[in-house]
Amino acid sequence: MRILALESSAIAASVCVLEDEKILSEFYMNTKQTHSQTLLPMAKTAMEYAGLSVKDLDLLAVSAGPGSFTGVRIGVACVKGLAFPQNTPCCGVSTLEAMAMNLRQQKALVCACMDARCGQVYNALFLTDGETVQRVTEDRALSIEELVKELPQRLQEAGKPLILVGDGAKLCFDSPFFEVLPAQLAPEHMRMQRASGVAEAARRAFEKGETVAPEQLAPIYLRLPQAQRELKKRLQKQQA
Repeated sequence: MRILALESSAIAASVCVLEDEKILSEFYMNTKQTHSQTLLPMAKTAMEYAGLSVKDLDLLAVSAGPGSFTGVRIGVACVKGLAFPQNTPCCGVSTLEAMAMNLRQQKALVCACMDARCGQVYNALFLTDGETVQRVTEDRALSIEELVKELPQRLQEAGKPLILVGDGAKLCFDSPFFEVLPAQLAPEHMRMQRASGVAEAARRAFEKGETVAPEQLAPIYLRLPQAQRELKKRLQKQQA
């Protein structure tokens, strides 16, 4: 099967074309350029180098969140736009799960972290055994201190090393709270969100029948966008 996967949940952006378990092409950019300017040209080039067009695809995949509200919306909108003409099946993948896929060949407790601002990280824990990726927690938003309080018990249960992955991995690793834990940073080239991880997560979801029609694809938000949070605060003050 052939999958086109897009990743735009943070500053970096990437696109991957996967055929079965083989990466045909992958493009990655971390230059702070606007995703609305780079994502579709990257997808077009990736498919051209793979010798494919949209009609040749069996699945379109995207990191649907958590992440930057604007970045996630751009990625979802691009996939929906590509999928509608052929009614190509779609798969919205957890950004955190896609990052864990980067380390699927390790035997570890993978702690996927993204900087959620406001003193929090988006996080989920996964167990990898060299092939499979098993989810331990749901995606959530919590403080680094709250995360650290949970990890000793998780480490004891897993009996495996703790590896941090994601654009919030170094933020956690450098935090004083993490000084008490035997944590490791994933290598730089495996640490950030990548479309190849999205593609692999989507491939596994496809095998389980977990796809949706283009019109059903939607972002995954763990909390309200900042504008809505500020509006909610103002309304609460007015009602007080």
